[in-house]
Amino acid sequence: MKRFLRSAALVVASLCVSGFAAAPAHHEKRSDAEIEAAIRAKLTKSKIGKDGFTVHVHNGVATWQGSTKVMQHKGSATRMAKTAGATQVVNNIKISDEARAAAAGNLTGQPKRAVVKEN
Repeated sequence: MKRFLRSAALVVASLCVSGFAAAPAHHEKRSDAEIEAAIRAKLTKSKIGKDGFTVHVHNGVATWQGSTKVMQHKGSATRMAKTAGATQVVNNIKISDEARAAAAGNLTGQPKRAVVKEN
């Protein structure tokens, strides 16, 4: 076991020295227009694009507007903006009352049970 740990430590150390595991020295700063274009491109390929959200980027901060009937779409929008290069995200997407009610109904504390249909 000690031999394995020593070998693993040597591999990690050699990777760090070679720069393979080191973080990049700096990140390329993207313009607001580039970030917004990247978000819009991701939005057109995504399921959440059908919700009709709008997004604007100013000083690297992406601001989302709109409403949805699917709770997870709000979080997806935030992640989409971050991966497109936004430094911060202001998510003003509203979740519909029916989505909130459906989510509250699933939070009973009881585990869901699989239903097996017999032929």
